[in-house]
Amino acid sequence: MPSSADLRLPVSNRGPLTYLLRRLAIALGLIVFVAIIAYLDRADYRDANETPLGLIDAFYYSTVSVTTTGYGDITPATESARLISTLLVTPARILFLIILVGTTLEVLADRTRTHYREKLWRRTLHDHTIVCGFGVKGQAAVATIVAHDGEPAAIVVIDEREEAVEEAQRRGHAGVVANASAAAALEAAGIHEAAAVVVAPDRDDTAVLITLTARELNPGIRIVASVREAENAHLVEQGGADSVIVSSGAAGRLLGHAVHSPRVVQVLEDLLSFGSGLDVIERDLEQEYIGGPLSAVPATAPIMAVVRGDDVLRFDDPRVNELEVGDRLVCLCSEAID
Repeated sequence: MPSSADLRLPVSNRGPLTYLLRRLAIALGLIVFVAIIAYLDRADYRDANETPLGLIDAFYYSTVSVTTTGYGDITPATESARLISTLLVTPARILFLIILVGTTLEVLADRTRTHYREKLWRRTLHDHTIVCGFGVKGQAAVATIVAHDGEPAAIVVIDEREEAVEEAQRRGHAGVVANASAAAALEAAGIHEAAAVVVAPDRDDTAVLITLTARELNPGIRIVASVREAENAHLVEQGGADSVIVSSGAAGRLLGHAVHSPRVVQVLEDLLSFGSGLDVIERDLEQEYIGGPLSAVPATAPIMAVVRGDDVLRFDDPRVNELEVGDRLVCLCSEAID
């Protein structure tokens, strides 16, 4: 994966739109400024019909003058009017042209840079993880993924908040400023080439929409999602999530354990913090132990369970007495053992 600190694929148009509207407001302000000058000094201006200069005429003169169209049908007729035009109107014309030309060049340059970066992105993006939402849950998920894989550049963050995407980029991840439930956002993040999607927004309904969209775009991708309330977990599962974490329920269970067994909570927190002490890892079963019992598998760390298809079999489950092809072992280990 390439270094992605300088990669950004903005799907949201709020930033560029605000920028263009600001420049448009300045341009309109220049037109109004020149129109006011012409109207206040209207006695020193002449038009082709020798009629008095009105407010509409002043705005007309301002428009054709600032844009350098210059039809010549309204002109400053006195020395004072020409001096004012030289000192005030001419700088306004120059500033207007700078804004017009500068905006055009910047838009073209930005489009060129975006096209080049996206082309490079598409060529190198493969088997990455998309994280939808870079709040507390999203950041914790990213930290654990990086602890496992050690590849910050293999993570793409989607968040509507520009500051969240900027923080992700500072940590070495790629970022997309957009609503993650939109198909365009997931496609910009490379959903078709991704290995997994982490759904971690602040709202459960958003989690459902993101899951549905991601599953539709890539039916074979692994989707893990988080919801706040247990009553919404089945909606995310029906939407296509492979794993669903109920954040409020998990926190509540830890609080319940802490009442009677606070040291147990410390152990559980240690298990959840990958790379800091005790870790739970999943590894392949060696070929020579297929068909035998779990007790026959030598291990330097305790084997807690066997993953068989969609089922997780505990170490004391009778079915682990005959291991099968495709089984994976869930082991408890420490950094020293691993």
